[in-house]
Amino acid sequence: MGPGRPVVLQSFRTPRPTSNPYLAALLESLPAGGERGVDVRTFSWRTALLGRYDVLHVHWPELLLRSHRRGGRAARAAATGLLLARLALRRTPLVRTVHNPSPHEDGGRLERFLLARLDAATTVTVHLSARTVGTVCPGSTAVVVPHGHYRGQYAGHEHRAPVPGRLVHPGLLRPYKQVEALLAAFTALPGEHSLHVLGAAPDAALAGRVRAAAAGDDRVRADLHHVGDAELVRAVTAAELVVLPYAPRGGSGAQLLALSLDRPVLLPAGPAAAELAAEVGPGWVHTFTGPLSPAHLQAALAAVRADARTGTRADHPDLSARGWDVVGRAHADVYHRAVGRAAGDHRAHHARPVGAGVGGA
Repeated sequence: MGPGRPVVLQSFRTPRPTSNPYLAALLESLPAGGERGVDVRTFSWRTALLGRYDVLHVHWPELLLRSHRRGGRAARAAATGLLLARLALRRTPLVRTVHNPSPHEDGGRLERFLLARLDAATTVTVHLSARTVGTVCPGSTAVVVPHGHYRGQYAGHEHRAPVPGRLVHPGLLRPYKQVEALLAAFTALPGEHSLHVLGAAPDAALAGRVRAAAAGDDRVRADLHHVGDAELVRAVTAAELVVLPYAPRGGSGAQLLALSLDRPVLLPAGPAAAELAAEVGPGWVHTFTGPLSPAHLQAALAAVRADARTGTRADHPDLSARGWDVVGRAHADVYHRAVGRAAGDHRAHHARPVGAGVGGA
């Protein structure tokens, strides 16, 4: 590492087209030069256990432990135990981004134990929203860095005009995202409307139920596979309204995707939706209360059209606080602070008089 330039190991491998776009955008945003520059590495177990780095940055810590291969979970658990020992021995700071305060699916007792150990080892938590501060890693320093937008990432792809009555639900399909509630509300909605559900569905049972719902209503289209950027942009920009009937516990990439592509969203009412609406400006965030119903969909579409007629909604939502230049600099500052804190703790440990303990001697 160069002077003042910490080496940061991210917990994800080099991004591919199927990777979460947040991770690719984060890598590109981190400054390499200047006083607050960093040297960034992507993940391998060999590097994590044997390589040289000054900070480990973990995203979705449960993914360190999960594997689709037979015996893979046991091997990952053992490797994570060794990683925790290495971090403690070398006093390497651990930074965690709180995408979700806890995993969406329970991974069992051993996973919960190791995740608790990772939480205890965390030096700094990066929160995508102030609402999650204090929910995890109580001994860490909490920093809020908003989820970046995706305007630059998708600017080069074809943008379509919105199709009247078209609703879209994009993103990875998981049970908590309430896509079945959306399908039930939509199929009871009369008139010339259409619904496009697109994104991979790792849960086979959920995928089957979504396909069955689509087969029962020819206005519903379900593309349950990984969607490339070009296809994703065409689908989302063809929407009159993007419907996301779930309240994320951390940040929401799907909300930022829709707004980055200048499409209004329908969300459950609550503090998160209210904060987002105040940030991006009138007409971009519509809400509903209680179980999603056909009346909610009709009301949101009517409001979107009224905003267009009256000019209530600006041409673009205000995402100025979510530029990746700002996000990248904020992360670089987090890494430098984590290294500085670890160095200070190390000096304090070695300066402590023999026999001193908690409360002094």
